[in-house]
Amino acid sequence: MSDCRFPAGFLWGAATSAYQVEGAVAEDGRGESIWDRFCREPGRIEKGDTGDIACDHYHRWRDDIELMRRLGLTSYRFSVAWPRVFPSGKGQPNKAGLAFYERLVDALLAAGIRPLVTLYHWDLPAALQDRGGWTNRDTAYRFRDYAAFLFERLGDRVDLWLTVNEPYVAAMVGHALGIHAPGLKDLGAAVRAAHHLLLGHGLAVEAFDDLGMRKAGRGQGPARIGLSLDIHAYAPATDRDADVEAMERARTLEARWFVDPVLLGRYPADGLEWYKGQGVEPPVKDEDMALISRPIDIFGLNYYRRHTVVHDSGRPFFGYRVEVPPGRPVTELGWEVYPQGLYQVLAWLRDTYLRSEASSNAASASGMGRQGPAAEQGLPRPIAFFVTENGAAYPDVPEPAPEPGQGKESASQPNGVRIRDTQRRDYIAAHLYHVWRAIQDGIPVEGYWAWALMDNFEWAKGYSSRFGLVYVDYTTQERIIKDSGHWYSVVCQGNGLNADPERLAG
Repeated sequence: MSDCRFPAGFLWGAATSAYQVEGAVAEDGRGESIWDRFCREPGRIEKGDTGDIACDHYHRWRDDIELMRRLGLTSYRFSVAWPRVFPSGKGQPNKAGLAFYERLVDALLAAGIRPLVTLYHWDLPAALQDRGGWTNRDTAYRFRDYAAFLFERLGDRVDLWLTVNEPYVAAMVGHALGIHAPGLKDLGAAVRAAHHLLLGHGLAVEAFDDLGMRKAGRGQGPARIGLSLDIHAYAPATDRDADVEAMERARTLEARWFVDPVLLGRYPADGLEWYKGQGVEPPVKDEDMALISRPIDIFGLNYYRRHTVVHDSGRPFFGYRVEVPPGRPVTELGWEVYPQGLYQVLAWLRDTYLRSEASSNAASASGMGRQGPAAEQGLPRPIAFFVTENGAAYPDVPEPAPEPGQGKESASQPNGVRIRDTQRRDYIAAHLYHVWRAIQDGIPVEGYWAWALMDNFEWAKGYSSRFGLVYVDYTTQERIIKDSGHWYSVVCQGNGLNADPERLAG
């Protein structure tokens, strides 16, 4: 066994998003979101579930903060619902909506829990969707206004900010595959939405700087900003050229299409060529790439699994599919459990983007020079990695808890119920081991946020998939800390874990 201690000040957190936990979709002046509409369309969501109530966090946030305190969290990542603050996406703010987040932030700070605030986690105001949503360039500018308002109103208390969460999912899954809101199946719309999401990110960072948010003396010190991208580990299914090329295409279209503009100020040349062959291209205007590549302080990484890629010319848009190698462990959703991939992705990001020689070579090889502030300042830059999401869905079955004095004390529950989620505990432990490995190798990882704090509305899967450290009975809204949550509390409070490297290496 190894004693894997993390650096002093490492942030131990858990994450949620507004639509997945808040509920109260029609209370206190909140406007309609694209997910409210999407959930009302028959067949879109498993079992017809909606986020109308979700975890009722809007009313139970005080109890939920107490759960965070019991878990030993030092940070909580949550998102602000844009339509709760600006019901129509622009214009006059909703005072009651803002007041909710002010109360939440104040209570978190009083509990010693540092907020990490995401500005956009997919719940676009429906009124903006009526004008084209993210396919309309104007939405990026409305996002800037919304972001600037929150910086002004919460910036004296919040010093960690993320602009957009998983723009690949918001753009491609929502606009090309039609699985998420707004439910389109139009590759051109998806590529336009992706560009405008990135532009919105850049405009928000510009507003952040215009307001002097990075200057000392605000809140706990200079504020920091970044975004969260979902990046998988990648492998070809075979060594056939077609599979290897498909794997590289998957990495380009799913990851580099978003990382390259932010860190290098350009789209990857091979991605541009692929989309051009599909008859689409991003609607780039002068100064867009300079805005998108404004310097960030935080690179948020959401990591869940490995994509083993197979060439499949019959697949629409992208020409590949993802499989799980035979015999590999999977989660309830069929996602491969591949913890070493978290280390691999962090190392790939560092070696590809955060070393000046690697960045220069990448730019030269593409035939396109680096553009924007990233190029002017040079790399490496002082960017911290945050693992902003990592977790797994497994079947959770409540069972009677042991009587006092029987079994482990951490498993006992005041309500007499226990959730033995050993697989989730092992999943998180293995991934944390690889975070620790990355830190030992000099990769600047400064925090980890388990997905999720509690079971919640899992988008198209509704309430059928549970990711939480805390079990939610959706009928009674009772919360029960799972065994994984009790274990995680020991990790958080001890700032490390005892690990068997041979078992956790994957």
